[in-house]
Amino acid sequence: MAPAVNQRPRSSKPTTIHGFAQAGDLLGFQQLLKANPSLLNERNAVMAQTPLHVAAGYNKVEIVKLILDWKGPEKAELEAKNMYGETPLHMAAKNGCNEAAKLLLSHGAFVEAKANNGMTALHLAVWHSLQSDDCSTVKTLLEYNADCTVKDGDGMTPLNHLSPGPASEKLRQLLNQYLEEQRKRRALEACSETKAKMDELEGELSKIVGLHDLKLQLRKWARGMLLDERRRALGLKVGARRPPHMAFLGNPGTGKTMVARILGKLLHMVGILPTDKVTEVQRTDLVGEFVGHTGPKTRRVIKEAEGGILFVDEAYRLIPMQKSDDKDYGLEALEEIMSVMDSGKIIVIFAGYSEPMKRVIYCNEGFCRRVTKFFHFDDFNPMDLAHITHIKMNNQTESNLLYGFRLHFSCTLETIAALIERETTEKQRKEMNGGLIDPMLVNARENLDLRLSFDCMDLDELMTITLEDLEAGLLSLSQ
Repeated sequence: MAPAVNQRPRSSKPTTIHGFAQAGDLLGFQQLLKANPSLLNERNAVMAQTPLHVAAGYNKVEIVKLILDWKGPEKAELEAKNMYGETPLHMAAKNGCNEAAKLLLSHGAFVEAKANNGMTALHLAVWHSLQSDDCSTVKTLLEYNADCTVKDGDGMTPLNHLSPGPASEKLRQLLNQYLEEQRKRRALEACSETKAKMDELEGELSKIVGLHDLKLQLRKWARGMLLDERRRALGLKVGARRPPHMAFLGNPGTGKTMVARILGKLLHMVGILPTDKVTEVQRTDLVGEFVGHTGPKTRRVIKEAEGGILFVDEAYRLIPMQKSDDKDYGLEALEEIMSVMDSGKIIVIFAGYSEPMKRVIYCNEGFCRRVTKFFHFDDFNPMDLAHITHIKMNNQTESNLLYGFRLHFSCTLETIAALIERETTEKQRKEMNGGLIDPMLVNARENLDLRLSFDCMDLDELMTITLEDLEAGLLSLSQ
């Protein structure tokens, strides 16, 4: 009997969609997928990987291309994650499958996707390069602007994973070269963004009439914050800035509330505040009627205002006129506000008439330590009011009654200022200030409607407020 001959076992052909992907059997993969298109993103039982994970991890480029270009009802899940949180790009990177990585990236794969351990594709590509001395996948990821500074779950950047010595030198030079290029690029981007933000800031400041000291302070804050952005983009470590709490002193209508709203928007824009929220409150919003009500009521308001500005209007009303008035709970509300002003979670602006505000300033020894910026809102003169008129007419929103209307060319700053000075008293201007303008304009539009004929077909005439209309608006206001 002849001795048995050892025969090499035949390799079994793949039968699953993942098996065809691993083997690179394009024809078998196509046939199976055409028969059952739902297999395109099928998860395997072992690692919850899709066929794209498998094909990318074995560098089966034709299969990867077929999946990415598939025209069926279902599209490939480019960012699908396996049980370790790895995407197909992670699989290509960890196995040095450069061609597959290129295909995935060219189809929009997210280069900064993180696995469960916080590693990006660049982390894994660096690991593979250290073992294989092949930097091609690292280069591909860097060409797609993979971040060299991103940290994994252990706080390690791709550079941190390099061991000292000549073996890692080539990879270290490559990463450092791209790191420097990324820093320069980010600095240029930050510079462009800074200029755009400063332009936006100046546009908002142009809506504020007068208040030169406040505008100067806003510019200082904005420039400092935006320059800090550039410093960080260049890799420098910079401490966080915290703007001071403020007091706005002036008569009604001088723009205190409006400036607070603009201030919230600007401080958010330059990164000082996480939101542009401005919470406007008065005594009744803070003070309770009975013992034990004021504290919780004030704390709720403070909580709602966190991340933005708490604007306390007529703040002097929190202080009793007589020191002996022990039934007034305003001081309790003030103490609650003062207790959170050092937390950095909120900016507080106290607003009110200049003289009564002295009660607030002197009643609490910690007030001047916490409130370090005092801005005086002067009464508007006729020329200021004319400027406000032009600004309001040039910045109407669709929801406003005056949207689409414009001033006649004869309504210059000089003619409007002269009109206001002639038709209003100094007392009236001092009591109302900017509060004059809105009712004047609304009344002016009503006068326009009254004097126009229903037969009027002149489009300009239908939408143009004249000096005559403004005069009628002021007269109606006086009456």
